[in-house]
Formats: sequence, C-alpha cells, structure tokens
Amino acid sequence: MAILIIEDDPKTGDYLRKGLRESGYAVDLARTGTDGVHLAMQQTYDLIILDVMLPAIDGWEIIRRIREQHDLPVIFLSARDDVNDRIRGLRLGADDYLVKPFSFVELELRVRTILRRGLTRESDVFEIADLRLDVLRRKVTRDGVEIALTNKEFMLLHLLMKRQGEVLSRTQIASEVWDMNFDSDTNVVDVAVKRLRAKVDAPFGRKLISTIRSVGYSLSLDA
Repeated sequence: MAILIIEDDPKTGDYLRKGLRESGYAVDLARTGTDGVHLAMQQTYDLIILDVMLPAIDGWEIIRRIREQHDLPVIFLSARDDVNDRIRGLRLGADDYLVKPFSFVELELRVRTILRRGLTRESDVFEIADLRLDVLRRKVTRDGVEIALTNKEFMLLHLLMKRQGEVLSRTQIASEVWDMNFDSDTNVVDVAVKRLRAKVDAPFGRKLISTIRSVGYSLSLDA
C-alpha cells in the first residue's frame, strides 16, 4: 500500500514517514502543498495524509484539486480542534480528521481501517423517490419541502435509507439508533417509526416506510 504524506513540519513529516515505513507501507513525503499536488497527480497512492495549514497552497485547496481527478482516501491533520474545520474537511471529501498532537498508534489504526474499507465510503446524500437526506448538513427534504426531525428521528431515517429495500428488525434498529438491547415489552422503536411516518410519509402521496408484521420495518419504493 502506498501512502503520500503532505506535511511541512520537518519533525512531524519525518516521524510519520519513518513510522509508516516500519509498519510496511511505501511512503512518499512532500514538504509543500505544490509538491504534494504534483505527486498526487503523477503517482498512484492508496491514501493521502494531508496537513491543513500549509504555506502557499493549504490543505483545503489541495483536496479540492485532488478530488477533481482522483477519488482516494484522505486523512486531514490539523493543530486546530475546531468543529467548523472538521465539518469543512469532511464536506470537502476527507475520510478522517485527526487533531495534533496525536499518537502514532491512533493514526496507524485509522490508516488501516480506511485502507481496509477502500473506496466504499459512505455517501453524504441518500435519495429515494422525492425523499432526500443530506448527512453533513443534517437536512431532510421531500418534494423540495424541508422536514424538521429530532436527532433520533434523523438517525432512524438515515439507517432506513442506508439500508433501503432491506427489512430491519426492531432489534437491529434499537441497537443502531439507541445503542440498546431490544426489549419486547418496549415500544420505543414503534413509537419512533410512527412519528417519523407522520413527518416523511403522511403529508405526501407516495408512502415509503413499510411495516413487516412480526419482523420490523423497511423503506422502499414498494411500501
């Protein structure tokens, strides 16, 4: 696996290159944004580790240029632990965002996880019929009308849309949305689905959420 590091701090760049090479990766190091863009366009890499705060061409601009030609995983490194920076990086297409200082073990684990996952990164936007869910903007619309959802309703809809066409049991839903073991005497899933239906199905002609008797729920065009 080949990794490109774009990092202007000599100590950090050398440390990462040495550690990743010892872990068995082929590693190139670019110390400027210009050199990094050149290498990314000319060579083939499986992953890029990219510092945000670079002189001349910063990490934001670099990922924009890379994304114009390549769809490969990118991990952002930054000394700025600001939620807006994290959101900006993810919206630009980064797969992960690591704040300095960090442990090399943590970085290596994230690298291995992303490379194992390959290019099957989760989509930021899900659509079925006229229903649209934007993960990063936390926005749901149907037929162009924005729908206000609670956090759990959003998570439930996100799960159903990710797994559209599949029948999800109440146990699966409870585990993924509420992080809890399902109790047959608890109707939390049924109540949440009822509330979600009232918002995303009831006001519209075509119904998308189905109840599968004694099993669970499904979101599909065949509801």
